[in-house]
Amino acid sequence: MSNEVSIFKNRDLAVAGKKSPSALTQSLMKGGSKLKRISPRAGKFVRIVNGDAAGKMNPPMRVVLVGVAQASAQRTFYMKAYDPSAEAAPPDCWSNDGVKPDATVKAPQGKTCETCPQNIKGSGQGSTRACRFERRIAVVLPDEVGSNNQGDVYQVKLASKSIFGKGAGQLFPLNAYIDYVIANGENIDGVITETSFDEDDNEQVRFRDVDLVARQPEQTYTIEG
Repeated sequence: MSNEVSIFKNRDLAVAGKKSPSALTQSLMKGGSKLKRISPRAGKFVRIVNGDAAGKMNPPMRVVLVGVAQASAQRTFYMKAYDPSAEAAPPDCWSNDGVKPDATVKAPQGKTCETCPQNIKGSGQGSTRACRFERRIAVVLPDEVGSNNQGDVYQVKLASKSIFGKGAGQLFPLNAYIDYVIANGENIDGVITETSFDEDDNEQVRFRDVDLVARQPEQTYTIEG
């Protein structure tokens, strides 16, 4: 995928706050197992409905981000090692703000995420941390924005590789992409975003702007779960 085209003039702008983030940009997504999801897996985008795979989409995939978790990253911890053939199960410990375990966690691994033993390098495989970062976004297809019938809203969970870093050219990890869009005077839900995978790592999702969205400003999206 070419990374030379951008609707914005300058990649290196600092976050200037030219436009206050909209309610959608600041929204915190919630939901359960009935959510429709898009899961990035090994260079493909897998659509999941009611917990079951419902087809794969080849990158690049164009979407509009209509929800972004407020915290820059959440955390999840699983006692058991990941098994792609196992039935999906909730994490054993998690944090929605990246600061402390959620109040509903039955067996919190630590009082705070910073001091948690599962947050130490080497607590996971190799030099990794057993407690993983993630950030959630919600997306819709561009041609369904502004239509009379609200389109399907999909939740996407992104791992740390797809969240942090600076990116290259016009391709960004999520946090840098959000800063870049806002710095250029747009809301994140006002831009058509193209998602793809890093050429050298098919687990890293990258984002770039390709067009602006024409949408009624009062339009909102909800996620049922």
